[in-house]
Amino acid sequence: MKIGLFFGSFNPVHIGHLIIADAMKSRTDLDEVWFVVSPQNPFKKQKTLLHEHDRLKMVELAIADHFFFKASDVEFRMPKPSYTIDTLTYLSDKYPQHEFRLIIGGDNLTHFHKWKNYEQILEHYGLYVYPRPGETKQWDHPNIQLVEAPLMDISATYIRDCIKKGLSVKYLLPTDVEAYILDRKLFL
Repeated sequence: MKIGLFFGSFNPVHIGHLIIADAMKSRTDLDEVWFVVSPQNPFKKQKTLLHEHDRLKMVELAIADHFFFKASDVEFRMPKPSYTIDTLTYLSDKYPQHEFRLIIGGDNLTHFHKWKNYEQILEHYGLYVYPRPGETKQWDHPNIQLVEAPLMDISATYIRDCIKKGLSVKYLLPTDVEAYILDRKLFL
């Protein structure tokens, strides 16, 4: 099977993530999309990050009725910070029957050359890139596929701020994710 790996903090997972994952599944040759919950992104600050198990649970709730989506905690047991190339190598060794592709936004493509072993990622895995508002960077590389998808400008930061202020996040989050956050008083 061909698996698209959608890495993220998912702090929290929101409808933008689901729309992008659905676009990747329906507009490419991917058989499944795995949401890889990253315990610590080397490019992001840890301070506002919920515990990794809460973020994994929210992803599981968000994708519960999507047969072709899976939640992955593979990076929970790996050295931190997590580097994409290490996770890709581990998954390829563990699941040699699968082909893996990395799903990233156009904003990440702009800085992709700063990623650890980015040439190896391109050579052995390839990228499926979805558009992000304001991003125009194009790479002419045979292993980079630009995928038509809605421009999503929904940020987890905005959602967390709304929750802190007691504002509605209806329609920004899957219903079960919103209930999980409110029941546990997360992001307050």
